[in-house]
Amino acid sequence: MCENSGWLRRDDEMAGEVIHNKLVRDKILDIIESHGKQCSFHIAEEAEYQQSLMEKLIEELQEFSQTPNEEEAADILEVILALFHTFNLDHTRVEEIRQKKLVERGGFEKRIILEKVIG
Repeated sequence: MCENSGWLRRDDEMAGEVIHNKLVRDKILDIIESHGKQCSFHIAEEAEYQQSLMEKLIEELQEFSQTPNEEEAADILEVILALFHTFNLDHTRVEEIRQKKLVERGGFEKRIILEKVIG
């Protein structure tokens, strides 16, 4: 059974024990238990949650850069949607801004790499 330990205070790794200290999806604790394992966790306060989402986005981007596929892209999108929610960003408004920027500045389809600007 997973145990809410407040804060995970152990930094060492014992035989059969792996320290993660990272944000995980909501059903991961159930999955761990279904494999007959135990875990400890805590529920993040808002500031820690926001920071953990930022770290998770970087983690997912790194995974996508190593294995660019739909599954990794879905993980990135899930984190972005969680960021929208925690920072009270309106998905429709974000899409409107994206569309406006696309019209005004273009997208990235032409693969332009700006090397320098002179003068």
